[in-house]
Amino acid sequence: MTGSGSAVPAIFLDNQGLTELVDTSDEWITTRTGIRQRRLAEAGESLTELSTVASRKAIARAGITPQDLDLIILATSSPDDLFGSACQIQAELAASKAVAFDLTAACSGFVFGLVTAAQYIRTGAYENVLLIGADILSRWVDWQDRGTCILFGDGAGAVVLQANSCDHLLGFELKSDGTQYNYLTLAYSPESTDLIQGVNVGKGNFQPIAMNGKEVYRFAVQKVPEVIDKALFSANLSVDQIDWLLLHQANQRIIDAVRERLNIPEHKVISNLANYGNTSAASIPIALDEAVQEGKIKPGNIIVTAGFGAGLSWGAVIFQWGR
Repeated sequence: MTGSGSAVPAIFLDNQGLTELVDTSDEWITTRTGIRQRRLAEAGESLTELSTVASRKAIARAGITPQDLDLIILATSSPDDLFGSACQIQAELAASKAVAFDLTAACSGFVFGLVTAAQYIRTGAYENVLLIGADILSRWVDWQDRGTCILFGDGAGAVVLQANSCDHLLGFELKSDGTQYNYLTLAYSPESTDLIQGVNVGKGNFQPIAMNGKEVYRFAVQKVPEVIDKALFSANLSVDQIDWLLLHQANQRIIDAVRERLNIPEHKVISNLANYGNTSAASIPIALDEAVQEGKIKPGNIIVTAGFGAGLSWGAVIFQWGR
């Protein structure tokens, strides 16, 4: 990875504001999640706009131009268009040479996208890849559901991956378990419509996000340390050799529990959850970009990152930052 960028909406909703919507309090939310505020896209704000802003920053910091890009991967579960938004971003960037497509793996999307992008580079098919993680889940939140409305925020993060004589993707492990998909859903709900006699179709809409918080917490705390251990094994690295732990920013209690199980010192953990909430596929690249811009993450640093969420899906990647 040679460049990073991020973009978030200007509007924020803090915990005190949520008390006007549901029966909750700042203390209740902070204690259970670690979240203090979240950024929310306005009605006219698009995923394409946020992604384009984040992408321009990443491309500039990588020292290339949009015309140098061979591939654009957009990891998202909330595109502006159900047919996909990656091509819209390609057009906005004027990245005329790049093929573009969406990848949907919910909160694991950026990690899955990172591994996908690396395979294109490893085979020699492409040299310059733009990977974006972006979501506007506020579109699909039930603002009367205290269990979910306190969690989610909107944003976009992007990174540029470039071919190098030394492979900086050191190890990975990806997992899925569809038998537990019902623990976290944003499901389509069809309504029966008769077109003509004997011809019936379903027309409807997507239901708001529904989550079994206890089961998702239990799943993450158990599975994420396991998958990180396997990724470390494939990279032939020990926990002590890791400079930073960067988990999907879903819940501070999950981050703390995983850190403790892996015996990673607290000063090696990157967390910006308090300011942004759970931004799904955007959470890892936003936190990564902030840490890079703040000078925490330096060239050569080894980072463990892990995503987990709907599907259920989860995965870990070990990579080295910089050229």
